[in-house]
Amino acid sequence: MNDADAVAGPGMVTRGASLGRVGGEAADDAGAAAGPRTATKGAPLRRVGGEANAEAAGGDPAVGLVVTGIGTVDADGFDFRAALGRHGYKYLPAASQYFLAAAKRALAQAGPEALEAVGPEERGAAVGTNSAAVALHHRMDRTVTTSGAGDLSPVTAPYFSINLFGSRLATEHDLKGFNLTFTSPRVAGLEALQTGQRALLTGRARRLLAGATEEALPEGEPGAGTSEAGAVALVLEPEPAARNRGAAALGRVGVRSFFLPPKAAASAEGAERAAVLLRDALDALGHRPDQPLAVTAVLDGSPVGEAMAAALDEKALGGRPPAGKPELVPAGAGALEPVARVAAALGAPAGHAHAVITAAAEGNAAVCLVTPTRTDATRGAPDVTSAEAGATPAGPGATPGGPDVTSAGVDATPAEAGATPGGLGATPGRPGAAPGGPARAEVSSR
Repeated sequence: MNDADAVAGPGMVTRGASLGRVGGEAADDAGAAAGPRTATKGAPLRRVGGEANAEAAGGDPAVGLVVTGIGTVDADGFDFRAALGRHGYKYLPAASQYFLAAAKRALAQAGPEALEAVGPEERGAAVGTNSAAVALHHRMDRTVTTSGAGDLSPVTAPYFSINLFGSRLATEHDLKGFNLTFTSPRVAGLEALQTGQRALLTGRARRLLAGATEEALPEGEPGAGTSEAGAVALVLEPEPAARNRGAAALGRVGVRSFFLPPKAAASAEGAERAAVLLRDALDALGHRPDQPLAVTAVLDGSPVGEAMAAALDEKALGGRPPAGKPELVPAGAGALEPVARVAAALGAPAGHAHAVITAAAEGNAAVCLVTPTRTDATRGAPDVTSAEAGATPAGPGATPGGPDVTSAGVDATPAEAGATPGGLGATPGRPGAAPGGPARAEVSSR
């Protein structure tokens, strides 16, 4: 896994400095990667700590991040003309259209000042996907093998790179802090949340658009029967900033990722090892064992998925009292469903913490701790989410018991774009979230 990608400006992607390193050395690396003729417009890397955060935010430190906007898009019935406009979007890949529309809805709920309150260099984006480019790559392959590369469309050819799927988002919203793409199987969307938040906490930006987008897999592709299609986008900002502009904080999210080797998962100790990793992740996220915890697990039938499912009892989770029976959701062939479940948890009326857990057959796994704003919170009032959910990713280190796969070495190259492990079908037909209204997850499964 190599460096994540950073946007150097509208429509231009360069290799950015690793998020796990900060300071002059990382900034020099970023400048060298951009090349002598390319000016990297991202926000400079800053020192970690309270002084650095205060400097980066100009008195509005990026601590205590909250979600202020949620946007969801279902591919079924989607019309880009109605969602985005009649001109300028026709030739964008479907996954790009979906995420643009989801981001538009999330920003509508967050309010116009969500991004406008800060400069372009202080706005960032992170998106996860497994199958956004697969159908396009198939069409390109057919064109090259049947009539030659000269017949490739100059409009769609640039999207052979998975990193370009978010370029239009950066252009439209003037996002010059960073623009990251993640492709790890099933956890890519949660990795986008984790690394995007970490970037804000280290001073790379002050506002974040993050989420996941997927396009349906072509017929015959592994996992096509459980394809996901649609997008979910979240807007995150410091809680003081949301409070000062009178925006409602919908809640907090924190993500920890880790790795459970498939061979270890298939062993007799597989469930026990999964339980240790889950407990360590929840502890790192700040959830207290004496607090109730609702659990939603998006898992497949692989040894890794089965080991994770077997670890979801109260004893295995460190004695945490369950808030109802754990919900087991069949995983689709993509990274969308876990983020959709996070969005649904943020829109839930209950004020207790909610863990969204997911894992892929390859061993990638992640936990997102969601604490919605309590129902007695009023618009413009201080956020009153529970204290433990205010914990954000605890730095670039790995969670105890396994490596943190979204640290500095996140791979955002097209090589993993086709990673779509075939699992069971995703649950279709959840109601969508209207801009500005209660947020509920909406994902299409094909």
